[in-house]
Amino acid sequence: MNNIPSVLVAAGASRRMGQPKQLLPWNHHTLIEHQVNTLLTFSQEVYVILGAYADQIRPFLKNYSVNIIQCEDWEKGMGNSLSFGIRKIKKEVEAIDGILISLIDQPLVNHEHLQILRSTFKAGGREIIASASSHGWVGVPALFSAHYLAALASLKGEEGAKKIINAESKNVIKVQGKDLLVDMDTPEIYQELFQKFSLQ
Repeated sequence: MNNIPSVLVAAGASRRMGQPKQLLPWNHHTLIEHQVNTLLTFSQEVYVILGAYADQIRPFLKNYSVNIIQCEDWEKGMGNSLSFGIRKIKKEVEAIDGILISLIDQPLVNHEHLQILRSTFKAGGREIIASASSHGWVGVPALFSAHYLAALASLKGEEGAKKIINAESKNVIKVQGKDLLVDMDTPEIYQELFQKFSLQ
């Protein structure tokens, strides 16, 4: 089996949401617990990158077998948080075949979609297995081959993994996520998704 750690980027301040997005209710848990549960069905090695509200979030993760990476410079942007996390993982994990990057604000992404990303991936290649929405958007969750670890580790500011996906488009294999890839950035979108999809 390929060695593919998964990373959940959950370091942002959720300014548009007006409260910590990570702690919003979802499926009888918090959103971050829901996301961690999904990732644990994909990978035994789950890394959660925290930044804003880290002290509030940590207690909700104490019963989960995850590795917490706290980025003190999270305010510099998501790219900064992600690259910090990747550098830590490179030091801790040997023989990585690939790495899955996911974001806190996509609660509809499920185990089945992640498994399709995995089954499409072939270790040792120079490829990115990215998610494609029904509107033509291509991005995360995405599975990057180990070839791209250095590029991920050098992201800065607001440059997310999407920058690498765009730059390496010829090496990107798209997996349809259709309507699973909704970004939950505002209270209005959260309420709509919660009413439609969350267990209540």
